Amino acid sequence: MKELIEYLAKSLVDNPDAVTVTETHSGNATVFELHVAEDDMGRVIGREGKVANAIRALVRVVAQREGTRVSVEIV
Repeated sequence: MKELIEYLAKSLVDNPDAVTVTETHSGNATVFELHVAEDDMGRVIGREGKVANAIRALVRVVAQREGTRVSVEIV
């Protein structure tokens, strides 16, 4: 899933070298933190958060197939 988030974010931003994803486990859930350059933050979030919600929805579908709980935070 980490690779999926990286691929989606790098496809959206102007500076793909600044994209990093960190994975932390808390209890029975996994939290992915997506870090992008300040200039690219708007591209990843999108208007009214539509792009961010789409990324989260895709990751949730993959997680559901694997039987895990996942959340994505954009930092």
